[in-house]
Amino acid sequence: MRILVAEDDRISRTFLQKFMSQYGEVDVAVDGMEAVDLYMDSIKTQNPYDLLCLDIMMPKVDGLKVLKVIRQLEAQKKVSEEEHLRIIMMTALADVGYVDEAFRQGCDAYASKPVDTEKVEEVMKNLGLID
Repeated sequence: MRILVAEDDRISRTFLQKFMSQYGEVDVAVDGMEAVDLYMDSIKTQNPYDLLCLDIMMPKVDGLKVLKVIRQLEAQKKVSEEEHLRIIMMTALADVGYVDEAFRQGCDAYASKPVDTEKVEEVMKNLGLID
């Protein structure tokens, strides 16, 4: 499995990278623009990501905009629901509005910070990414 972790906080990014590395190859992005660039590169090289762990509050381009761009690109390329990138939004924000907007934009799941690894594993199982 190919995983992209988009997280601006160094400690959270390192933690997620270590945790997710047990499930596959992990790339990291430190801001939303880098996340979009890595996603685009993965499509161009025909080596797409299976999962994106996406922080909502990031510099340059926030996670909601990244989510929207990715879903628009998938729609343009007519990517099926079964084949689309699985996206778990992650945030320390307690604002229900952000969560609702993330689901409206097409995220697959939501995880609050600090990240509960058991819940993330459960979400990954529910999304069919792990057994």
